[in-house]
Amino acid sequence: MPASITLSQISWATPDGRPLFSDLDLSFGTDRTGLVGRNGVGKTTLLKLVSGGIRPQSGTLSVSGSLGILRQNVQVAPDETVADLFGATDALAVLQRAETGTATADELLSADWTLEARMAAALDRTGLNAEPQTPLAALSGGQRTRAGLAALVFTEPDFLLLDEPTNNLDRDGREAVIALISGWRAGAVIVSHDRELLESMDAIVELTSLGATRYGGNWSHYRERRALELAAAQHDLADAEKRISEVARKAQATVERQAHRDSTGRKIAAKGGIPRIMLGGMKERSETTGGDNARLAERRRSAAQEDAKAAREKIEVLQPLSVLLPRTGLATNKTVLKMEGVAVGYRPGDPVIRDLSFEVKGPERIAVTGPNGSGKTTLLSLLTGELKPWAGTVAVMTGFAMLDQKVSLLDPSASIRDNFRRINPQADENTCRAALARFMFRADAALQVVSTLSGGQLLRAGLACVLGSAPPPLLILDEPTNHLDIDSISAVEAGLRAYDGALLVVSHDETFLESIGIGRRLELAGGVGG
Repeated sequence: MPASITLSQISWATPDGRPLFSDLDLSFGTDRTGLVGRNGVGKTTLLKLVSGGIRPQSGTLSVSGSLGILRQNVQVAPDETVADLFGATDALAVLQRAETGTATADELLSADWTLEARMAAALDRTGLNAEPQTPLAALSGGQRTRAGLAALVFTEPDFLLLDEPTNNLDRDGREAVIALISGWRAGAVIVSHDRELLESMDAIVELTSLGATRYGGNWSHYRERRALELAAAQHDLADAEKRISEVARKAQATVERQAHRDSTGRKIAAKGGIPRIMLGGMKERSETTGGDNARLAERRRSAAQEDAKAAREKIEVLQPLSVLLPRTGLATNKTVLKMEGVAVGYRPGDPVIRDLSFEVKGPERIAVTGPNGSGKTTLLSLLTGELKPWAGTVAVMTGFAMLDQKVSLLDPSASIRDNFRRINPQADENTCRAALARFMFRADAALQVVSTLSGGQLLRAGLACVLGSAPPPLLILDEPTNHLDIDSISAVEAGLRAYDGALLVVSHDETFLESIGIGRRLELAGGVGG
């Protein structure tokens, strides 16, 4: 029986009663499917349902085949090793005893002599050079993700279930994971906003408030189909609004004609030319005709209004977001920041950055790149004043805002609206609400408490609060796309393209960097300035 995942009439709601899925029908075969949709629409929840982490509240779910599951964060115990992640600790211990001549006869018979070579091959597929005894705690977050993915492919499951597998990876890690998935020939269901990765998919499934839609082909094909659907929905809306206007015009004309006939009849009756019994019949027919016309007009108006409502809902789902920003007025010859001969680290004699000099003038757009551990976060800490240089000077010569991955500038106990008013004290309520709406925090959504937001919502709220009213001349962003859905990334890209200040961006997302017009790169190599 071929491997498959089938969801039939699945319904599920959050603990507070908000429905995520209602009568959802969806199936996955042995192809690679990218799962996309806006933050909060239920992508991770769908993976949990498929993996058995949670149960549907109604409907049926069947899985034929084995599953390999990689969630966004690989949790590790202090003494856990790469071998533990592979479930191979005991089998490797047998091989060690065999090498030292201390293995029992039964152990020698059951020993997996190819284990070490197969583990090394799996690690190599994710581009990770790590020994089985390496503690997971000694690996960076990105390296642990690669180790977790290597352990999955080692088991050769029928389906990979991956939740944002390229998050927190450096460029080499991203390329290794994308290459692995591009060559994967079994089934895969992958939640991702990584457009490079999605280009290697066989199909895209989009989750929206209207349900799930499957598109054959990769990311580019999906975008083309979606653009056609948006154009069709806009045409349907225009047609429905035209019909609403036409119904109203015809109804008014009918009322005016009937009023004219009634007026004429009353004038004739006043002259006494029509018997009383005929006058009664004429009045009754007039009232009946008027009622029939009104009911017909109301049916046509209601049908057109329903069509318009359906078209608007589809446009809301399909319409790319747009962000318009106020200007900063940063002059092209203004020195924004300057670093000269900087060295810094966390342990004496072991600098993370050494002899780094560079400056930013005017509205330059600079990407800070380099492998994990090369000092990118350290550089940002220098610029914000959290770290003091061991040697050299750091000068930031204009106002700036820094958005780290935790969006620390937001007060988690306050609402998005209250954070905006605190960060932008000069903005009135209308400006606040308009700015937040541009980042999809409309009406009551702006009143959500920051601590209740998802990772993607949190970063989007931070961007809204920083960019929405009076953007600073310098904006520093640390991996801004890591937790955003693709529509939000598109909106942020549109906003940053319109931003006239200086940009300093730490990101491994090459598609994002290209889209926002990065003009220069500062390459860090770990301990060495660039």
